[in-house]
Amino acid sequence: MNFILQVILSFFSIFGFAIIFNIPRRSIFLASINGMIGWIVFFYIQKFSTNFILPPLIGSLIVGLIGEILAIYHKQPATLFIIPGIIPFVPGYGIYYTMFHILNNDLSNALSTGVESIFVAIAIACGVVVATSLTRFIRPYLERLLN
Repeated sequence: MNFILQVILSFFSIFGFAIIFNIPRRSIFLASINGMIGWIVFFYIQKFSTNFILPPLIGSLIVGLIGEILAIYHKQPATLFIIPGIIPFVPGYGIYYTMFHILNNDLSNALSTGVESIFVAIAIACGVVVATSLTRFIRPYLERLLN
């Protein structure tokens, strides 16, 4: 799929999830931009890497860092910017195919796709946790810089 189309679709998918999650209207656009930047990072790392864990890890780390910075600047919870931003990384296809293989009694493929999906989910969680932890250390400096 074309890169520009993927970026546009990631923006609108995050925009839609932000509306579903009932994010305040003034934060929806920023949350969508945050997720779109994360998707761009994810796309390029995935393009140049053979590792399936590194793209969601780095992408969610970027989304987490930007979300924390936006939260400090706008004095809102970071989850408003982070949760919608990580939606494109969620391994929905892997979970679907895991269940598909289980239902077709193909347990070796189910195990393979299931483990990969779990690792991707753990990588997303680790990226957000590392971003939040890093921000806790530099928060006083960011608050002075941004306010």
